[in-house]
Amino acid sequence: MSDENVELAGPDLCQGIPASALTEAVPLLGHAQGEPVIVVRRGAELFAVGAVCTHYSGPLAEGLVVGDTVRCPWHHAAFSLRTGEAVRAPGLNAVSCRHVALRDGRVVVGDKIEPIPSSPTRTPRMADLPRAIVIIGGGAAGNAAAEMLRREQFDGKITLLSADDSLPCDRPNLSKNYLAGSAPEEWIALRSPEFYRDQRIDLKLNACVASIDAAKREVQLEDGSHHAWDALLLATGAEPVRLDVPGAKQPHVHVLRTWADSRALIATASRSKNAVVIGASFIGLEAAASLRARGLDVHVIGRETVLMERVLGADIGAFLRQLHEDHGVHFHLGATVAAIGEHRVTLDNGDVLEADLVVVGIGVRPALKLAEQAGLALDRGVSVDRYLATSVAGIYAAGDIARWPDRLSGEPIRVEHWVVAERQGQVAARNMLGQREAFDMVPFFWTEQYDFGLAYVGHAERFDRVDIDGSLAARDCKLSYSRGGKRLAVAVVHRDLEGLRCEVEFERQIAESA
Repeated sequence: MSDENVELAGPDLCQGIPASALTEAVPLLGHAQGEPVIVVRRGAELFAVGAVCTHYSGPLAEGLVVGDTVRCPWHHAAFSLRTGEAVRAPGLNAVSCRHVALRDGRVVVGDKIEPIPSSPTRTPRMADLPRAIVIIGGGAAGNAAAEMLRREQFDGKITLLSADDSLPCDRPNLSKNYLAGSAPEEWIALRSPEFYRDQRIDLKLNACVASIDAAKREVQLEDGSHHAWDALLLATGAEPVRLDVPGAKQPHVHVLRTWADSRALIATASRSKNAVVIGASFIGLEAAASLRARGLDVHVIGRETVLMERVLGADIGAFLRQLHEDHGVHFHLGATVAAIGEHRVTLDNGDVLEADLVVVGIGVRPALKLAEQAGLALDRGVSVDRYLATSVAGIYAAGDIARWPDRLSGEPIRVEHWVVAERQGQVAARNMLGQREAFDMVPFFWTEQYDFGLAYVGHAERFDRVDIDGSLAARDCKLSYSRGGKRLAVAVVHRDLEGLRCEVEFERQIAESA
């Protein structure tokens, strides 16, 4: 996203503003030379950077200043106030950075500062650097890792092996705006083919890896080709769980994981009237909302009796059900599918639903076949240490497959969140270059359904208490999830800044536990 077509607001910062207009560590929105800009004062220092997050164009003026960074309120990307650099995913591109000075009691913003190429946090001895790095997986973690290697001035060979037939893409959008028809095709690819060429990232699509030889440090593809590596990142992600009932393999039955999956689903939706979504997961509910936006009659089938109760609690579950019902969705909870016909779905209770289109969203499982073949230690995922290193020297793991020691909960956890995968890919990249950076970031995800949005910070795999501050009905609240008296996660609705502050508080707790 760019600053183009963004309405300018606030003062002309090139003309200057009184220094007294700035509150310590609170962004002030204005504009400079036709672009939105925020100014921030921290102590005696002044900063001026672009005001629009490069991820989804979030308003940085409504974000949170943490140290010498500003965090986006929407999806928690972070940017350096000193350089504009994107220092925390999901932001991958920098914002502009400008000269700013105090003149006669007025803060005046000037021209843009030419970006300076990032330099490694710590440069290992040249002999210790890998010469060739292979990344298996073209999803969030793999793509972010490849990019970060170049940002860290790695000059060796990077091979990015993706089993998909499309460029690395914005996967969260596939069940949201893209499926709903409100996000154009050109939004979905994270980078252009030219980007990978210019960055000398050898991206290979339809590249299915057959085996990893850890002793020879080599991977073999199903087409017989080989790729040598000095360091390897395994980022194979997760695979949709398939439905095992009669009729589940028919062409109008879809899963939703890849760009190709979403395109196929859209094609079927364009000639359908009735859709059945099997599974009341996030992916299932987002798909239901998107298909309603396309005008389809939608029925959702779920084993549970309360939506999302295990993940978010009964209150949000009841709210989400009402939200979807208000938009015309029909629910069949406490039910399972017995069979799928050409134009109908039969439930275990005998009910029959008309269905030109079926979406199966009953969960995913980590893609561990290669990890197991390579002899990596497994624990309901690939076991990694704080540095995302596996049990085999030279091999790292990141994303949906990685189970890492979470210092907030005190337990090893594995999460299937886009932002976590991107951040792990970035950390793994730096560690493959010898930087020994612990992955201690707080998990974050978001969901959007119709006009409702929820952000979730932390990770509460189990909880025994949910406290609500505010009103769900008014769409203005914070929900805290605790176990044994310890808060592990927070969900916020229309309290973006509070979500960021909770994230910082969790980070403080992690730092204190070191």
